[in-house]
Amino acid sequence: MVKKIVKELQKQKKHRMKTTSNTISFDKIFVVIPGLNEEKHIGDVVARTRKQGFKNIIFVDDGSHDNSSNKAAEAGAIVLRHVVNMGKGAAAKTGCDYALKKGAEVLVLIDADGQHRPEEIKFLLKKLRNNDIVFGYRQLNRRMPAVMRAGNHGINFASHTLNGIKLRDTQSGFRCMTAETYKKVRWKSNDYAMESEMISNVAKNHLKYAEVPITTIYHDNYKGTTVIDGVKIFIRMLRFRIRRS
Repeated sequence: MVKKIVKELQKQKKHRMKTTSNTISFDKIFVVIPGLNEEKHIGDVVARTRKQGFKNIIFVDDGSHDNSSNKAAEAGAIVLRHVVNMGKGAAAKTGCDYALKKGAEVLVLIDADGQHRPEEIKFLLKKLRNNDIVFGYRQLNRRMPAVMRAGNHGINFASHTLNGIKLRDTQSGFRCMTAETYKKVRWKSNDYAMESEMISNVAKNHLKYAEVPITTIYHDNYKGTTVIDGVKIFIRMLRFRIRRS
């Protein structure tokens, strides 16, 4: 199914796909996976992504102290490594910048902890046919940790108010975009605020976006953004909005 979607992407006109050419090769899709201390999951994530037919898989090791880099490499990923922990936003930028230098025309971002299913990348790519960027959204139900659920509701509301963009899940790390879109939404944030800054830049550049429901597996209820992170993200969102004015 992935190859079928790619063939259909190849038929899209230049102004619809916003890429550097009017066709897109399967080899031009790069999957970027930022991660920290994910030796338990990264090998499986990379292997499953490769099974979907993707050849260009980049794991950015953000200063891990475990065996994450080796596990990713053994599974077939290109491994880039930060000597010290710089944050998710920095790691994602490192991977995306590298992909562009290698000729990427489409970028896919997924998490390294196994929360996202690589098998669902094809659904985001399908939506990308007529959009600049596609956001995967998690179901905000009881399967999501309560603290995370409450925080997401608050940040979603704030994002809609400040950016005029209504998304079901502003903090999901499962996204895909064209290379030209990345150049417009490229974030400065080195931490979890990258997701919110990206949305702010989507609004700033009047980009066309879509959402796709995704399956999420929570291996650790307290992993990811904390309450303090949420407060920091909200403050940064205000700054992003002021900067756009």
